[in-house]
Amino acid sequence: MKSIVVVEDDASLRDAMENLISSHGLNVHTFASAESFLAQRGLIEIDCLITDVQMDGIGGVELFQILRNIGVGTPVIFITAFEDERIHKRLMAAGAKGFFRKPFESQAMIDCIEHALAV
Repeated sequence: MKSIVVVEDDASLRDAMENLISSHGLNVHTFASAESFLAQRGLIEIDCLITDVQMDGIGGVELFQILRNIGVGTPVIFITAFEDERIHKRLMAAGAKGFFRKPFESQAMIDCIEHALAV
């Protein structure tokens, strides 16, 4: 079973993402912060990471850079409440598999996850 990690500081969105993803037959691990995810990273299988761009502490962009710097090539999908075209373009050019502005369509997210897992 494929394993998806969601790093999102908004508890209600984190829960909604967990329900959405698990309802499609995928294993889901959720974390309220990048720091808590990084502390557990070696203990769980990760096939795709979904992370919020802006969070207290380490944000999603920095998390993406940390993972790439240590050689982790896991597909990453970003979600944000604040659209910034420069960040969007930079992340997609760096290899992000998706970039969604909140609120987003559930089916579009599932399609993006499935595409990321197939690559």
